[in-house]
Amino acid sequence: MKDYIEERVLELAKYILDTKATVRAAAVKFRVSKSTVHKDVTERLAEINPALAHQVKQVLDGNKAERHIRGGMATREKYLHKEQQ
Repeated sequence: MKDYIEERVLELAKYILDTKATVRAAAVKFRVSKSTVHKDVTERLAEINPALAHQVKQVLDGNKAERHIRGGMATREKYLHKEQQ
């Protein structure tokens, strides 16, 4: 694995752990695709640092479990915004 990829993988993992960020948020922050973030933190990170990969997986699993709640909140905000206008 190239050095810059390994560095990006570790930076992504640290960012996700520090901020509890979603894959989408991390992709925006690092200006890469969601697919790249996902591959980095699931496959590549496991090769580099399995313990860190496990911690990141727990954060991502938590985000996935909360996904339906965030979607509902976004829809609620959308319609509240429409009513105010």
